Amino acid sequence: MKPYQKAKTTKKVQIREMFNKISVEYDFLNRIITFGNDSRWRKRIYTISKKSNPKNILDIATGTADIAIELSKIDKAKIIGIDISNNMLEVGRKKIEEKKLSQKISLIHGDAENIKFRNNYFDIITIGFGVRNFENLLKGLNESHRVLKENGKLIILETSTPKDSLIKFFYKIFARVFLPLTGWLFSKDQSAYKYLQKSAETFPSGKDFIDILTSCGFKNVEVEPQMFGASSIYIAQKKI
Repeated sequence: MKPYQKAKTTKKVQIREMFNKISVEYDFLNRIITFGNDSRWRKRIYTISKKSNPKNILDIATGTADIAIELSKIDKAKIIGIDISNNMLEVGRKKIEEKKLSQKISLIHGDAENIKFRNNYFDIITIGFGVRNFENLLKGLNESHRVLKENGKLIILETSTPKDSLIKFFYKIFARVFLPLTGWLFSKDQSAYKYLQKSAETFPSGKDFIDILTSCGFKNVEVEPQMFGASSIYIAQKKI
């Protein structure tokens, strides 16, 4: 699935273009769409990560660097954030500079499917609402597996579909009405929010996504449903 169905460009090019367009309003709309829960989810990612006492952390699809900034609270940890959208990175760099975190966080233009780091380098990899935007999901996850140290953890925050039928019913109404309406009211790129809604509904979640992670070599995969199952945090370990 691509953001701009009529365009002939690749999904990766379209994703970059989409986030470049919505970079200015992204943080504001993210707070609205998640009802402010995004802050709580980042804190949970921090808590999970801190237990491993990591020294090198990679935040893939870092966007405006909110997760990277949260992870900077871990003592002696260095965080590298990568993203394909230069405009999102520029917003993130301004926040990092304002918070005087440049010594702990580095943001670079990078591709989740072609990570420019050696094998077994990172203790922790985090991805917040990014994997469903990968052009090749398996390639991206395999790259994360490659650069992660043995026993290192991959922590993914992503949309999911609630299991409870009643909650699922209301979730679909929310996703199909509220998300496009929010895009229409606050964004110049309405196609972006239609894409985000459709990709959220169709992306594999729960056991289906656990099976995908397992197929890429990850073990001991756990899932923590969030917001009645509308989002999930997956914790997977690299075991050789």
